[in-house]
Amino acid sequence: MATEPAVKKRPGAERVAIFMMSIGEECAAEVLKHLGPKEVQKIGIAMASLERVTRGDIDEVLKEFSEVIQDQTALGIGADDYVRNVLRSALGEEKAAGLIDRILIGRNSKGLEALKWLDPRAIAEMIRHEHPQIVAVVLSHLDPDQAAETLTYLPDRMQSDIILRIATLDGIQPAALQELDEILESQLSGKTTAKSSRIGGVQTAANILNFMEASRESAIMDSVKQVDEDLSERIQELMFVFANLLDVDDRGIQRLLREVNTETLVLALKGADEELRDKIFKNMSKRAAEMLREDLESKGPVRVSDVEAAQKEILAVARRLAESGEIILAGKGGEAML
Repeated sequence: MATEPAVKKRPGAERVAIFMMSIGEECAAEVLKHLGPKEVQKIGIAMASLERVTRGDIDEVLKEFSEVIQDQTALGIGADDYVRNVLRSALGEEKAAGLIDRILIGRNSKGLEALKWLDPRAIAEMIRHEHPQIVAVVLSHLDPDQAAETLTYLPDRMQSDIILRIATLDGIQPAALQELDEILESQLSGKTTAKSSRIGGVQTAANILNFMEASRESAIMDSVKQVDEDLSERIQELMFVFANLLDVDDRGIQRLLREVNTETLVLALKGADEELRDKIFKNMSKRAAEMLREDLESKGPVRVSDVEAAQKEILAVARRLAESGEIILAGKGGEAML
């Protein structure tokens, strides 16, 4: 009788999804209640996209969880250490890091973290009349894509000023953060679990701008440059733009291409230089590359805004894959895990 092939270890998000779907709806729902919006979204996407889950996959995930539980008990080990060990074993070091921060660092935070569950338009309405420095603190605390969308709903005249403040923000006193948290909590309801007094900075500003529509991003950067040219260059160096896909390794490009539809790719490559096109072609099958070349050649004139939108869409996919640890993005400022 043929032996069963070894089970290939799946990425962390998929292992979590398999575990969640193995424990039943009620238990899974209880677990999700303790996670933040980004974690819920990632796990939900992973659960919805699971394919060809074998009995071996399930056994491997449950065995791993069982080993973690057997090795770590609440006796002789602190609760914080127990949480860290379980999350790192289940999710991997990188993916668990942000979740550990949410759970263990300053666990009294309420108002700021609750904003992450709100629609960006609602957040903008809530903060539009606050001092720009307060707005900068709030946006720094949000995830970059949510902060970017929130920024688009604020008046144009405020946007560059807020990005400047975010880029030069080097943290905030815990007492001040707690006061802001309490003010927001008075307007919101909901249980949350994270706080950090070190927020903002050039990288945060760059991350937010990465998610903004290209023309708006350009206008903001022009305004920042007029005020502080050196800061503008530092932000630009940390931004990941479409041309930076050249720095992604071949395996990463292949993974990215599996997530992008052909029409979006054709539009995006209309605005790419020959070197980047060649990298894309190199990481496709010969037949697929030939078809893509034909599509590019037959594609008539397209609007610059459509090309930029397609590139932004692909970059959003790249960041999602980077966040799950499936690819590594290297910005102009040097290689970094995003």
